[in-house]
Amino acid sequence: MAKKAPTIMVVEDEMLLLQAITKKLKLSGMDALSCASGQQALDYLNSLDELPDAIWLDYYLKDMNGLVFMETVKENPKWASIPVLVVSNSASPDKVSSMLGLGAKKYILKAEYRLDEIIGMINGFIEDNKEAAGGTPATPAS
Repeated sequence: MAKKAPTIMVVEDEMLLLQAITKKLKLSGMDALSCASGQQALDYLNSLDELPDAIWLDYYLKDMNGLVFMETVKENPKWASIPVLVVSNSASPDKVSSMLGLGAKKYILKAEYRLDEIIGMINGFIEDNKEAAGGTPATPAS
């Protein structure tokens, strides 16, 4: 049986960027759920039979900020274990601390990373999450 491609929920309100991220994820062998707003992402999470393997979250959305989104995600026990990577245009120490305190795996600045580097981070979070859940451990580096 073929291994299922990981599914990444991308929450980004800049349409061109959302399309570019989605395309890059698919080229990297992943499935992408594109969400143009925080509310759309929460509605998807409520309706999906199978939750995404990770969430790529823009901090500044037109309908809510990343803090509100993370608080909502962490209130739902079914969603709380989904790894979240916050990708933003700005980062104050308070904002980063708050997001990490709510369970985000990492908070990065868009300008400092290429798309494939961010996708590599997401892959790492998915692997770590599988191991923590008792999945197949990754082969240790020699």
